Amino acid sequence: MQSINLTDHFLIAMPAMLDSYFSRTLVYIAEHNDRGALGVIVNRPIDMSLGTLLERIDLPLADDAFAHLPVLFGGPVQTDRGFVLHRPVGQWQSTLVVNKQVGLTSSRDILQSVARSGQPQDLMVTLGYAGWSAGQLEHELAQNAWLTVPAELRILFELPYEERLASALELLGVNLTNLADEAGHA
Repeated sequence: MQSINLTDHFLIAMPAMLDSYFSRTLVYIAEHNDRGALGVIVNRPIDMSLGTLLERIDLPLADDAFAHLPVLFGGPVQTDRGFVLHRPVGQWQSTLVVNKQVGLTSSRDILQSVARSGQPQDLMVTLGYAGWSAGQLEHELAQNAWLTVPAELRILFELPYEERLASALELLGVNLTNLADEAGHA
């Protein structure tokens, strides 16, 4: 199979996806290389707001602007750990730089900055992430489990989570209701 790099792409779960973690999800891929892939689900909120999360880790918000922002289920790996997808990249202690504009940070300093000064403004917080070992994502793609499309930052940072999946499909000219539940090969 030809080597592909889906960093900075969306994975769109096909309707036949039976894995309850990924059914009807939109995943943003932050890293994809010969060792595997790492991403976060960007359309599945959990029953927690950012204000509540910050309160639990003793970081009271100076401004309530982010208090009601939903925390998302980022994936089934390390669900007890927070990950912040944000722009701009900035200078944080532990950031995976996705591209010149976007970073995925797992260090506490970014949450301290959000609580104290509301920066960075463009962000989403997830608990957990999605990970694939070497070749695993490529195998799933070959099985028609996912559609892929280059990511658009407006979908990540400007749209409510409930509109993200349909908007990503629109990039492909596809309506979710028109997707078949069964996968096939031509």
